[in-house]
Amino acid sequence: MRPPPTPPAATPPPRARAPPAPARPQRPGPERSGPRRTADAGATGRASPPARARRVLDGGHDLGNHTHRHIDVNALPEAAARDEITRCAERLRRLTGSIGTWFRPSRAARATPLVERLARAAGYPHVLSYDVDSRDFTSPGGPAVARQVLGEVRNGSVVSLHFGYPDTLAALPVVLEELGRRGLHAVTTTELLS
Repeated sequence: MRPPPTPPAATPPPRARAPPAPARPQRPGPERSGPRRTADAGATGRASPPARARRVLDGGHDLGNHTHRHIDVNALPEAAARDEITRCAERLRRLTGSIGTWFRPSRAARATPLVERLARAAGYPHVLSYDVDSRDFTSPGGPAVARQVLGEVRNGSVVSLHFGYPDTLAALPVVLEELGRRGLHAVTTTELLS
């Protein structure tokens, strides 16, 4: 099935690789309406304000560990990788009372065996991978993000999206509408695996 035509972006997509400006929700209270998701939180850098982690959980979404500094955890030596995982877990516990449900490695679709072992030792029985990379972090524009996701997504897919990017927010309505036409819908990881 071909994805539906996407509307042109209201503004040209940014071409710089600088961190994106924070995206603003399109409607009040999005964490309580629309699809639920699994949010993988990092602890520093482009991290969310402390209240956002609580909003994720209160909105019925899953929350997971995505490393402390969002660096390539798979490339780190054991002690540094352990530190990335445990520091994020400690921050999540301080903010929400929980280390989160899932661990997903930063900057990689899959964890190495070492990182999987370290995540399990830190309290994460499940280490997530994804099979659809939206490439939204490259700021290609909302229509390109939608095409990338819709060209690869299948029943049971795990899609990597970054909700701090305006292109992601622009693509999401198109993606969700087309998924609905295909008889698919967004769920949390807990729902997917249950």
